[in-house]
Amino acid sequence: MKNDDMTVRAAALTIFLCILFGANTVAIKLCLTGLGAFTAAGIRFSIAALVIYIWARIRKIPLSLNSKQVGQMLILAAIFVVQLSCFYLGMDKTTASHGVLISNVLPFIVLILAHFFIPGDSISLKKGIGITLGFLGVLFLFFDDQDLTGDLKKGDLIILVAVVLWSSSAVYVKKIISGYNVVQITLYPIVFGTPFFFIGAVLWDDQMIRMINPTVINALLYQAIISASYGFIAWNSLLQRFGATALHSFLFVMPLSGVFFGVLLLGETITPHLAVCIMLIVAGVIIVNLRRKKRSVSVH
Repeated sequence: MKNDDMTVRAAALTIFLCILFGANTVAIKLCLTGLGAFTAAGIRFSIAALVIYIWARIRKIPLSLNSKQVGQMLILAAIFVVQLSCFYLGMDKTTASHGVLISNVLPFIVLILAHFFIPGDSISLKKGIGITLGFLGVLFLFFDDQDLTGDLKKGDLIILVAVVLWSSSAVYVKKIISGYNVVQITLYPIVFGTPFFFIGAVLWDDQMIRMINPTVINALLYQAIISASYGFIAWNSLLQRFGATALHSFLFVMPLSGVFFGVLLLGETITPHLAVCIMLIVAGVIIVNLRRKKRSVSVH
């Protein structure tokens, strides 16, 4: 299918979505001030699943699965639960700025895994340079003595584990995506996995609900409706019309957005190491996605 040329309006919407996705780590930090990590994840994805399901019914998008697909969705759900559990636990210990920057090594890890597991998806010199810059950026975070306490370092490492799992899931999705529509591949891991977040909340959250106030509620709704539901629908609609190459060129906005809102809303500071990290990761994303071949993109 030939993709349409990117319009100014579509480009503006893509930038807007990248800003929303980048700000999601700040919403998670605000949400965790009142909810346990597993509780917050369970509530967020319950709301998101309901919204996506209603949208799919309205649009008459088929949702039925065969037995083979159920097995594949269970594998994705298992990765999804462990990945998001690590991400929320890590965010409970680190800053939103660190969280969003580490999250943005995702495309680099996907490229490395795809090189080994997806035929014909090899790493070129350009991709290699971008990957190197991205990982150097994250390395700078771990050597930031001014900002990095023991708890922050632990949180960063947990998020890095989450990103590796997220990347593995993305590569697996790329191998099986031809048998699904975008709603199925997103909805079912959430549906199958969300009950385990509530089990984790009962077992491991020190307090499932510590405090409920407008900030916590708004942050939770932002994650569930704006990021996971509206963001998913809008992104995949753009992806279907314009293709992945056009959308990828705007991904550098996400780390900039996350750090900006972390400073603005949470009072986080930009250390010299953090500034270098931002520049390296943004440069890496731009280099990797410059004139890249079309590829599928999934955002949760």
